[in-house]
Amino acid sequence: MKEHYQLVLIDGSSYLFRAFHALPPLVTSKGFPTGAVKGVISMIRKLMLDYPDSQIACVFDASGKSFRNEIYPEYKANRAAMPDELRVQIAPIFKIIKKMGIPLLKVDGVEADDVIGTLAAQATASSMDVLISTGDKDMAQLVNENVTLINTMTNTLMDEAGVLKKFGVRPKQIIDYLALVGDASDNIPGIPNCGPKTAGKWLLEHRSLSELIKNADSIKGKAGENLRKNLDQLMLSERLATIKCDLDLDHEVGKLKLGSPDSLGLLEVFTELELRSWIEELEDTSEELDQNEKHENVVYKIILTIKQFQEWLGSLSPSSPLAVHVETTNEHYMKAHLVGLSICQAEGFAIYIPLMHEYEEADPQLPKEFILEKLKLLFSKYEIVGHNLKHATSILSRYGIEFDATFDVMLASYILNSVASKHDIDDLAFNHLGKRKRLFAEAIVDDLKKTSIDQLELSKVGNYVAEIADIIFRLYTVLQLSLEDDGNLISIMQDVEMPLLSVLSRAERNGVLLDPTLLKSQSYELQARMEELEQEAFNLAGEEFNLGSPKQLQDIFFNKLKLPVLKKTPKGQPSTAEPVLQDLALDYQLPRVILEYRGISKLKSTYTDALPKQINEQTGRVHTSYQQAVTATGRLSSTDPNLQNIPIRSKEGRRVRKAFVASEGHILVAADYSQIELRIMAHLSKDSSLVSAFNNNLDIHSATAAEVFGIDLNDVKDHERRSAKAINFGLIYGMSAFGLARQLNIPHSDAQAYIDMYFDRYPGVKVYMDKIKVLARQQGYVETIFGRRLYLPEINAGNFQRRQAAERTAINAPMQGSAADIIKKAMINIDKWIKGSGTGARIIMQVHDELVLEVKGSHEQTVMQALKNHMSSAAKLIIPLVVETGSGKNWDDAH
Repeated sequence: MKEHYQLVLIDGSSYLFRAFHALPPLVTSKGFPTGAVKGVISMIRKLMLDYPDSQIACVFDASGKSFRNEIYPEYKANRAAMPDELRVQIAPIFKIIKKMGIPLLKVDGVEADDVIGTLAAQATASSMDVLISTGDKDMAQLVNENVTLINTMTNTLMDEAGVLKKFGVRPKQIIDYLALVGDASDNIPGIPNCGPKTAGKWLLEHRSLSELIKNADSIKGKAGENLRKNLDQLMLSERLATIKCDLDLDHEVGKLKLGSPDSLGLLEVFTELELRSWIEELEDTSEELDQNEKHENVVYKIILTIKQFQEWLGSLSPSSPLAVHVETTNEHYMKAHLVGLSICQAEGFAIYIPLMHEYEEADPQLPKEFILEKLKLLFSKYEIVGHNLKHATSILSRYGIEFDATFDVMLASYILNSVASKHDIDDLAFNHLGKRKRLFAEAIVDDLKKTSIDQLELSKVGNYVAEIADIIFRLYTVLQLSLEDDGNLISIMQDVEMPLLSVLSRAERNGVLLDPTLLKSQSYELQARMEELEQEAFNLAGEEFNLGSPKQLQDIFFNKLKLPVLKKTPKGQPSTAEPVLQDLALDYQLPRVILEYRGISKLKSTYTDALPKQINEQTGRVHTSYQQAVTATGRLSSTDPNLQNIPIRSKEGRRVRKAFVASEGHILVAADYSQIELRIMAHLSKDSSLVSAFNNNLDIHSATAAEVFGIDLNDVKDHERRSAKAINFGLIYGMSAFGLARQLNIPHSDAQAYIDMYFDRYPGVKVYMDKIKVLARQQGYVETIFGRRLYLPEINAGNFQRRQAAERTAINAPMQGSAADIIKKAMINIDKWIKGSGTGARIIMQVHDELVLEVKGSHEQTVMQALKNHMSSAAKLIIPLVVETGSGKNWDDAH
């Protein structure tokens, strides 16, 4: 193989579909697909790196039909239409290629193959060595002593010997070979039942198609008969398979010149498509971009004296908000100490007030008590904006500074697009301000990996932290306008997320009291049960093995015990994932034992062992963090520790909840929405039967069983109610007949019959589901009752599985998202009530549809009634919201 090629020709069209299907479904924060862009341009960039001294040109098929369609109208007729999410990526691909300085060729009436063939022929005539980058086997006919193929996706080269090895014929015989075997993808007919081996054998014996035709009568058997019957078709196939090498092109080989890249133009496209890694590479290599970045004028000051502080105070405008960012020694609000904070009130001007930089050479800093008192007064007068203000609220409250957060840019970004993967400060600056990197981050980012920020040089820290406040202020201006463009979104920001921020901060700081002795005792019991299950598994398997090893489970299940293989991993191995074990457990004891072992092991490691270690030494409580900007639907999530996944249905899970206790003289009160998502479905679908059942306060699962099975409500059996419950909850999550059959352990036909009967009795639900899917496809998103949007970037995906998953989300998201909004509104109202009630009640947990409060025993009934009132009135639906309450000394008893 040659190491140098004067010319590299890229068959762009051959890579479009391959790149599109090979990469995961990448999308921007706005839902624009970028997978094909990333794939195609990555291959081009690799070729440029691998062959830096070569001339490069990229060739694509022109839109419309080619001369081959005139010869044979059915040419490529069986090809599926290009998916819309690929089609929209072609323009940016072309744009990037041109801005990279690469000649891009498209010629009407012919295909990319013909343009490449002509250029390769011209280059060969000039004794130039040519490398053709393609995944198309047709191109093998172009290979000669000067022309080599490379498949960039597999990084394999193919010269004349390679063609012979792969196809069994020489490059000059490839046209004949293709004419014989045909090409299903291009709809080239070929000779029926003539495969690669037969074609290779005939061409080895007869050398060429013309010689084969001359000797067609000598070919025996069915193969010879097929050949003789289809000679006209063979000649047609030859014409279709032949790449033209004699086009009259405007672009001759000698005129193909690689131009200088348009760095600023590339930056613009890469920024729009959020191709961050490429932007960073561009910055490292482009002086033009470096100079452009340096032109930004900013003034960042470190406040070290009272005089400087007073001068800054005097410069503040009374009408503009303050963008605030705090720096701490730890990410957890209960463990962190305040190091300093930055404030910005105008673009390009920000200050940093250090409070606790403790390295030896650190400059003297302002007295902490003096500054905190001044900031307390200042924050009470100004609107405060920030990024992740809940964290700042929790930190500053520990230092006596309470304030009302006005605008959080992280939450604004989340409301605008909840399916965006990140809402951190760098991503927001990149997506909304076009800031590729922070000016002062490089000077400090490596040091931050080694030590805490209070030990770093003040001059570096000051610029770094002040810039964050500056970015927050700029983001506030941009994101507020974006939210105001939609009345619903700005309402969600102002009336839901921002007020909730303070409520959650207080709930987190309130914390939850745990009984570590009870958890320790349960850990011992769980360990003993795990050992029993382990021994039972050994007995069933006939040998000892590691119950946590998928590989050993595979060997025991499928090699030794010969259990049926229900599903395979991507690597072709039998799967032992939980859904597979659940299916196997219906018929076999060992999978049942393994499932129980896994469940107990997880409960022990995640809760009974871990929770006592997370008790705060100062408060004696566990303090979780509620994440407002994580889930796609608007639900809160709980981390460090996660208090929302503690099992409630199992005996062991309920025992963990018993360890969540009230303090002396107090009780826990729990309030839970009853079947809220089903009620929201009734509200959205307006199905008369469903609405009537809820308005008449019927047991909805029994009512559904009566409707579906055509029986009297009083005659519904337990198993019928269970089936109806599975249907009710399954359908709002888009469950198919297959999923229902597996859950109920019934035949697929029975499950489908249940679903059909359900929709027959609740036709409004079916109409709603069909309508919401159509609406989602049209507008690309669905909404909650309150107008919160959930974008569905794959709702029109060409891939059936991805599209179907998006359709399931389109059905469920309005219900789950509306339920999330309702309990958020309820929390805000309850928090207001608590402040004026004099009860001293405290919200300590939110678990999806449930609130848990710690209350003095004397106020139990008052608080329970208030919870019912405020939660049931948080939204006005066409059916009532029902709230169930309970109380007890621990969380389990409160249910």
